[in-house]
Amino acid sequence: MGTAQRRDRQTGARALLALISAGFLLLAMCVTLVTVTPAAASGPVGDCTATEGAVVAVDFGPFGGKVERGCDTTPTTGYDLLHDAGFTTEGTQHDGPGFICRIGFGSGTPYPTAKQEACVLTPPATAYWSYWTASPGSNRWTYSQYGAMSRRLKDGDVDAWVFGGTDIGGSTGKPAFTPDDVRADGGTETPDPGNTPTVPAGQVDLAAAADWVAGTLKDGERVVDDGADTPNYLLTTEALYALAAADPGNADIAKAKAFLAAHTDEYAYPSGKDEAPDATAAARLALVAEVTEGDPRDVGGHDLIADLVGHVCPAGPDAGSPTPGCTAKGDFRNAGYGDGQALAVLAVARAGAEPPADAVARLAQLQCEDGGITSILIRPGENCDGDAGTTGLVALALHEAGGQDKAVGRAVAYLKKTQRQDGAFPGYTGATTGSVYATSYAAQALRALDATAHADAAVAWLSREQLDGGGFGFEEDATDPALYGTSPAVLAGAGTDLARLTTKKPDPTEPPTTEPPATGRPTTRPTRPAGEGPDLKKGVAYLTSAANLRQGHYYPGDPKLPGADFGLTIDGAYALAATGLDNDALRGIVDFLDQGGKDGAGKTLQDWTGAGTKYALGGSMGKAALLAEAVGRDPRDFGGKDLIAGLNTAVCEKASKAPDRSCPDKGAYTYAPSVFSQSLAIMAQLRADEKEAAQQPIAYLESLQHDSGAWPSLIPATGDSEVDSTAIAAMALDLAGGEKADKAVDKALAWIAGKQLSDGGFPGAAGDSVNSAALAVQGLSLDEKRYDSEITKALKFLAGQQNPDGGFNVARDGQRGSNLRASAQAVGGATGISFGLLECSLEGTTPQIVTPDDPAGGTANIVDTDGGGGALASTGVRVGALLGTAALLVASGCWFVVVTRRRAEAEGRI
Repeated sequence: MGTAQRRDRQTGARALLALISAGFLLLAMCVTLVTVTPAAASGPVGDCTATEGAVVAVDFGPFGGKVERGCDTTPTTGYDLLHDAGFTTEGTQHDGPGFICRIGFGSGTPYPTAKQEACVLTPPATAYWSYWTASPGSNRWTYSQYGAMSRRLKDGDVDAWVFGGTDIGGSTGKPAFTPDDVRADGGTETPDPGNTPTVPAGQVDLAAAADWVAGTLKDGERVVDDGADTPNYLLTTEALYALAAADPGNADIAKAKAFLAAHTDEYAYPSGKDEAPDATAAARLALVAEVTEGDPRDVGGHDLIADLVGHVCPAGPDAGSPTPGCTAKGDFRNAGYGDGQALAVLAVARAGAEPPADAVARLAQLQCEDGGITSILIRPGENCDGDAGTTGLVALALHEAGGQDKAVGRAVAYLKKTQRQDGAFPGYTGATTGSVYATSYAAQALRALDATAHADAAVAWLSREQLDGGGFGFEEDATDPALYGTSPAVLAGAGTDLARLTTKKPDPTEPPTTEPPATGRPTTRPTRPAGEGPDLKKGVAYLTSAANLRQGHYYPGDPKLPGADFGLTIDGAYALAATGLDNDALRGIVDFLDQGGKDGAGKTLQDWTGAGTKYALGGSMGKAALLAEAVGRDPRDFGGKDLIAGLNTAVCEKASKAPDRSCPDKGAYTYAPSVFSQSLAIMAQLRADEKEAAQQPIAYLESLQHDSGAWPSLIPATGDSEVDSTAIAAMALDLAGGEKADKAVDKALAWIAGKQLSDGGFPGAAGDSVNSAALAVQGLSLDEKRYDSEITKALKFLAGQQNPDGGFNVARDGQRGSNLRASAQAVGGATGISFGLLECSLEGTTPQIVTPDDPAGGTANIVDTDGGGGALASTGVRVGALLGTAALLVASGCWFVVVTRRRAEAEGRI
């Protein structure tokens, strides 16, 4: 893999790596080398074209061979592309199959050979298979910061693998050939000059759509029925949604909003303004208010949220005294169809209220056995026939309501199965044509629920259905535009949905608001105030969801494979410890690691650290020890090993000589090839009161700092400068203290601040990176008073990269969809708490006894006790890490002594 695949080898991919600091970004899944034989290849390269299928090229030149090519006519991931194109791969013993150490072609010899590289540990940065990608139509290689398993391919993509070395930014080692050289037809297709698209291929022309939608509004405020001047309130809401997505500054939005508010009684209260509302209409108006920064509790003189919540059906028509407008218990009165029920749930959730449990359960009852969801408000036992449009909308609503992961997962599986090969979705069972409406809602849900490749395919189909005037028909190959088809298509094309659509822009002058706790230690954390900072509660929910946290114990390296990514699992634990919002989940991870729990591949924490073996990984041991210290466990007996003794032994006395690459220099840790690894291990030693043992590692870390104040990413240094590594090194030296260290930290923070981008983000290996922004917040928070404005901007950037499921994108301009590693870093980093100072008590949580020989790492028994085992002797009031700039209050269970740039005075040390 590329550096990102090299995981900790390059710490790299810290764009993706989140807290991966020390340890390899592991897919530690196998005890022996993993060889993947090629599947039946899709065919020769000629079976693919520049717009259909994906092509991969592997350069065997360093081994006396040539560039070999292959293709996959139905591409899925970069990893599968290699195998489907006829290549074989081998992983490493330590990292598993996801880290590509050897590549062969057909039945030929895989390279490098066993004599050249043992493939036990991660190969050195100067000799590994780097991974390069090119998008459709592009003739420029981009160094991949993601694993091949994580890369979701689309038609026209090109991949390349080159053996050699490069730095974390991919400035060297680029392929000697261009993407056009290896494309199926030797180059990109020349488009018909008379049919050149006005927007990039596969994208909806939002500007044209906005113009068309605005043209449907009479007097810029309302849609009227054909041949009459009767206002169509439903279509007016649709027009407003579309304009909010395509042109949020359009003046007609305010006009339409005012018109709808003035006609609330006519639209939403047809039975009388004091009667139960039409739930669908009330929900649509509430969403209009929420989308446009209004108050859904004050629309046309009505509290729409209270009226929706207050009129949930207690029973259906079979009850002794049936209630009008009710088909079953849990219906919103007069909802009529599944879409109305779903819109009402969305409206209530967006208002910050708890959707009624009966209403959410009722919505889930509409799911059929195949995972699809019917548009009819059926009752149990009635015929259930789902459709993609309703399934997409209801899946979004259930996701926002929470607690329906199983139903949402089944809905996503149904959508993936129902999608046609061209990206479209049929409107109903048995339909032979694609439906714009169904495809639009399916695309919205798939994007929000992290099925990005499927969403992209759907949007690409929609772009081909957009008519010359900018609008969309209702069905495939329509010739006449329709607002009811255009509006959801515009939302899908804009990459948004009714759960997150907004016209609001962050206000940099808006002061942060906080809710001071009634006692010294807060017991709750409110949702993100005034648009500043990410929603940590939702972020934690994403990290602890059953879909992500396997068996409540670990995160997998790849969902398809059974093994744990122990580095990522510790990253997630750091994030949970920093927020304190789910200490029970944190306890599940910690007990699994501490009690020798085995993942699905039969590996334990110590298989990852190498503790007690000749391949002991200093960074990995440090990372694990630091977690133990943060949660009050003993790092000298964690996972059955004395990690501190292991770290002390792992300090290199001198540089090792080739072929031994265990020690890059005196003061480094064995097999810790990054500044991230070095820094985490230093903090672990210092927190274990091993100050003398840490002196050489500290001196070595200080020697790596550039004159600019920055640190490189790798050890030995390659001359690059990186925000992530600079931030983690600053945290380590801040904990070390002393005049020299303090000066180094000051220079580092100034350098980091100078790297901030105009949108508040920071450059990282993946571009405008979530990971780098989160680490920058942690670093700059060491002197939060000085860097108040930079921290605030960075928090707003992070908030903008949070998805409706609570997870975070890897980067602003990269592949969309929530990424576990980026989410773990974003959640923990947003608190501003340094790893050197992180402390969280597990007191009051339930101990978990993990059977050591359980291959799945499952919990054998859960025993209720008095909550002992792991409690910290922590005292004092926790200080908010960002002191009002971040407005992040941390929930009960964890408290921190956060020092904002401790100086040399003894009383300032921890």
